[in-house]
Amino acid sequence: MFEKLTPPEVGSKIKFDNGQPIVPDDPIIPFIRGDGTGVDIWPATEKVINAAVEKAYGGKRKINWFKIYAGDEACEKYGTYQYLPEDTLTAIREYGIAIKGPLTTPVGGGIRSLNVALRQIFDLYACVRPCRYYEGTPSPHKSPEKLDVIVYRENTEDIYLGIEWKQGSEVGAKLISLLNEELIPATAEFKNKQIPLDAGIGIKPISKKGSQRLVRRAIQNALRLPKHKQMVTLVHKGNIMKYTEGAFRDWGYELATTEFRAECVTERESWILSNKEANPDISIEDNARQIEPGYDSLTPEKKETIKKEVESVLNTIWDTHGNGQWQDKIMINDRIADSIFQQIQTRPDEYSILATMNLNGDYLSDAAAAIVGGLGMGPGANIGDNCAIFEATHGTAPKHAGLDRINPGSVILSGVMMLEFMGWQEAADLIRNGISRAIASRQVTYDLARMMTPPVEPPLKCSEFAQAIIDNFDN
Repeated sequence: MFEKLTPPEVGSKIKFDNGQPIVPDDPIIPFIRGDGTGVDIWPATEKVINAAVEKAYGGKRKINWFKIYAGDEACEKYGTYQYLPEDTLTAIREYGIAIKGPLTTPVGGGIRSLNVALRQIFDLYACVRPCRYYEGTPSPHKSPEKLDVIVYRENTEDIYLGIEWKQGSEVGAKLISLLNEELIPATAEFKNKQIPLDAGIGIKPISKKGSQRLVRRAIQNALRLPKHKQMVTLVHKGNIMKYTEGAFRDWGYELATTEFRAECVTERESWILSNKEANPDISIEDNARQIEPGYDSLTPEKKETIKKEVESVLNTIWDTHGNGQWQDKIMINDRIADSIFQQIQTRPDEYSILATMNLNGDYLSDAAAAIVGGLGMGPGANIGDNCAIFEATHGTAPKHAGLDRINPGSVILSGVMMLEFMGWQEAADLIRNGISRAIASRQVTYDLARMMTPPVEPPLKCSEFAQAIIDNFDN
């Protein structure tokens, strides 16, 4: 099966059933050490995960680690430009769940990004990025403890699919010519709009299937949260890009109100229901007037549309969602992308799960991570229906490699996500407790130490921080 790899002699495979992992007590889990500082942060991560599993389950459960290769380390073992060998892909496909450190973007090879390649090869359509604050972590924000969100970023579509042509290329020029001469003039809404002949050009595909499977996972996660955190916000720029980002929003609402009808209520539906609860005799028109700003200045046709919306909501879900029942449902709402960037800073405690397309999710997850202490404390996962890869969200930082000083928090917290995904919550909780208490007691690596007041001197080494986490499991 493998050219240069030898799997562990003991252990069992993780299987997937309907998108969910079936995890034995002795799973084999492949790991990629990572480039640069991976040499430091992976041993620290493995030590912490093993200690948590042992403490939580007393030997009844154990991870059997399987080393596989990607990035620079793969080239050393498999040859020049072999950044992502077939052995590695086979191992991930065979064992279902993997975890990795940071990887270098190849220079001169055929892969634009190893991270993107892995997501596309295994159809890991949901990039999941929790952003929560650990007491004592230095932050540029005045109240970072108010932010506790999970970003669900669609991973396989949008402009990150990489369908683009360079300015002056033959295919790009043909496509611009076709658009300018035949397609754009034939559409009234694009009248007098032409693409410059000296432009590069890219394609932004957003599909119904891709959008809805991402929103489905976001809602499934919301179902596991405490009642006060059960909210999914669809993030988009649909006011401008109506047929891509606007469609993402519409398809998200459609999924929520069909597949999860019993569990969900939309924000707009909640307004209609609460209006009737406050005034049982309210007319359909007055209800419409209250939910739609500027109702009285609308055309008769638009007024009629809104009245039909009100009537439909009351007729279809009043019995199941009315009389306050909607307050126990998952709230589905939407926000414009540029607005949500502001609101996670000014009103962070109003949001819980943010479901976004690829590009918006990239920016938004990094911005949220900055509020709670930076990418060094930012875990990440890429999840599909038959595979999941957990990963560091930061770069390789090669100048720090081998110095035993980098913060391993990102990969360790990604390990926490992995344990939770496996259903091993007890071990995950131990690690989260350990990290929280270590930081609160100022046992931190240099990146956090220098930002604390007063600065911590001397800071812990990477390996020492791992031990501090373990020592604080039960404190």
